[in-house]
Formats: sequence, C-alpha cells, structure tokens
Amino acid sequence: MANKPVLLKRGLAATIDEFIHAAEYIISKGNSQIMLCERGIRTYERATRNTLDISAVPILKQETHLPVFVDVTHSTGRKDLLLPTAKAAIAVGADGVMAEVHPDPAVALSDAAQQMDIKQFDEFYAELQRFMNTHQTI
Repeated sequence: MANKPVLLKRGLAATIDEFIHAAEYIISKGNSQIMLCERGIRTYERATRNTLDISAVPILKQETHLPVFVDVTHSTGRKDLLLPTAKAAIAVGADGVMAEVHPDPAVALSDAAQQMDIKQFDEFYAELQRFMNTHQTI
C-alpha cells in the first residue's frame, strides 16, 4: 500500500464504529496518514442531501488520534447551509472544514447547486475566521 495521505470519508450508511474500523484497516496495512471526514449519513430527511452527523466529530476525536474534517457541501447539498454547518463543525472541535468552490458554479460538471464561487468563498472564509476568533472550541 502506498504511504500517502488518505482522506477517508464516512460511508452514507456507515456507523461511527464501522468508520473507525475502516481507518484501522488502512493503518493495519501500513499507512497511518489518515484524516477522517464526516460527510453526512443517509436518513429519511429530504431537506438536505444527507444528514450531517455533527455528534460524530467529538466522538471521533475521543475514540481516535486522527484529525477530523467535516464536508459541509456533500452533507447538506445546499449553499445556504454551508456557513452554519461549518460553524457547527468548528464549534464541536473539527480540525477542518471542506467546501466546494468553483469559479463559475453554473457551468460546473457536477454539484453546481452546492458550490460557492470565489467571492462567496472569500465571504464564507472571512465569516468563519471571525467565528473562530470569537469562539472557543472543545
């Protein structure tokens, strides 16, 4: 196995335990360069693409030594929810946040509705920085 960094995203139907075991499998094959990524799970809810399991972040931080990221674009599928869910991720201790950005989301080959353009991303990032500067994380 190549010893390259791996961003391991939680499967749509994976339990937290199964997610941790997937990381342990990669480690058992000799690669410890793993970052976990909570990207939402499949539920009956239709308001978002997936349901962001924000409680998974502190659990993963307690149960593993691995960095934990949250993919706010794939979990919500909605541009209007990116900032609130990113703030929630930071508030519960995520090591980082993933968000999709495209110079012109209207012509993106996939996921156009959830992507920010560069100006929107700059605003998103500035607001997230303000939030991080005024709130302590666990």
